[in-house]
Amino acid sequence: MSPLADLLSLDLSGCTGKIIAEYIWVGGTGMDVRSKARTLPGPVDDPSKLPKWNFDGSSTGQATGDDSEVILCPQAIFRDPFRKGNNILVICDCYAPNGEPIPSNKRYNAARIFGHPEVKAEEPWYGIEQEYTLLQKDTNWPIGWPLGGYPGPQGPYYCAAGAEKSYGRDIVDAHYKACLYAGINIGGINAEVMPGQWEFQVGPSVGISAGDEFWAARYILERITEIAGVVVSFDPKPIPGEWNGAGAHTNYSTKSMRSEGGYEVIKKAIKKLEARHMEHIAAYGEGNERRLTGRHETADINTFVWGVANRGASVRVGRDTEKEGKGYFEDRRPGSNMDPYVVTSLIAETTILCKAGLSNGK
Repeated sequence: MSPLADLLSLDLSGCTGKIIAEYIWVGGTGMDVRSKARTLPGPVDDPSKLPKWNFDGSSTGQATGDDSEVILCPQAIFRDPFRKGNNILVICDCYAPNGEPIPSNKRYNAARIFGHPEVKAEEPWYGIEQEYTLLQKDTNWPIGWPLGGYPGPQGPYYCAAGAEKSYGRDIVDAHYKACLYAGINIGGINAEVMPGQWEFQVGPSVGISAGDEFWAARYILERITEIAGVVVSFDPKPIPGEWNGAGAHTNYSTKSMRSEGGYEVIKKAIKKLEARHMEHIAAYGEGNERRLTGRHETADINTFVWGVANRGASVRVGRDTEKEGKGYFEDRRPGSNMDPYVVTSLIAETTILCKAGLSNGK
């Protein structure tokens, strides 16, 4: 090992009880995950026991230079797979010094919705499928693709094995294990339809924890691709033409949907989603219109359609759910760059809080 690698792998537990906490937050673009570290006197397993912190919001697009302080409020803790030991990753949200959430803080409103008594009673479960594309650092072209050229047509690459079909598995497996180490409820991984494109799934997770775990998983992926010298893209359509886009299909159920007679509850919920289709589309990720074309396993962005086992639908219901008369459904509209706090809370608001004839859940 090199001297640098020796230092990076130092086990501090034998010489100090102090730990390192990596405070993580979402930056001003809504997709630029940021972080910085601080030393704490000892292990912490409850975010309420962590100190608040601050950062220069003028450098992240979240404040002006003449009033740049933004407050970080710890919300969720995960084990740190990079530093290991008792060191932790801390998911935070952002506030102005007066205590008001700043505009880029999407967690605040999500927590408000998930804290509503009707939503809490329904125990909403989420399973989110994050598709992403691995790009060569210097060319921003998918890994495994000929420089400036294209591989063979889609077909051989989905869930494939082999050097001529699968690109980036070491990164994907490293991310999988790191998420499990961190305590993230990661459900699995698979190679996607476009070569160089992969997917991981987070869930089932309940309420606000789905967003916390999802952002932690994204942060870990950014760190691993940084180490590997590869760029991770969450663009909904990274390569134009006859290539699949990248989504964040969101599987969802409530206590009523999982109970006897749940299929009727699901159908009523889908009707509510249809009534607010364009409102959801506006919140489901930028550039999603390039993906939702009605081709490549998508429904047209302007049309809401649902069906059983239909991967070309806006909302898909599984065969098992239809057969059992209860279960979950999959909202296939969110793009890969969606904010999980926004999407999960909006689905809950629409399906649980929206009443007949109302569009704002009040």
